[in-house]
Amino acid sequence: MDYAAFADEWEAAWNAHDLDRILAHYSADVVFRSQKAMRLTGRGEIHGRDALRAYWAAALDQQPDLSFIVVDVLRGHGMLVILYRNQSDVLAAETLRFGTDGLIVEASACHKG
Repeated sequence: MDYAAFADEWEAAWNAHDLDRILAHYSADVVFRSQKAMRLTGRGEIHGRDALRAYWAAALDQQPDLSFIVVDVLRGHGMLVILYRNQSDVLAAETLRFGTDGLIVEASACHKG
């Protein structure tokens, strides 16, 4: 996998606010973890692409100016970490673990502050 190209596509999909494009990278049974999910869902772990779509749709509705700038990409075995800054210049990291089919099976978001 070309991790730099993946990060570029990830950034572009988020900046376009295109949920179909974003979710195309995720498996149907993905597990997503984020402390920020607590505010909208009451839990920090989301199971399944459909639930993830509902969460991100609500999050995008609340943040119409959301945008990301990739700062760096760290490679691992079957995974990568995307370091990025959002529209408020908050540093964050998205850790993505891929299945054998190349789709994300597990994702975790961490934010500074």
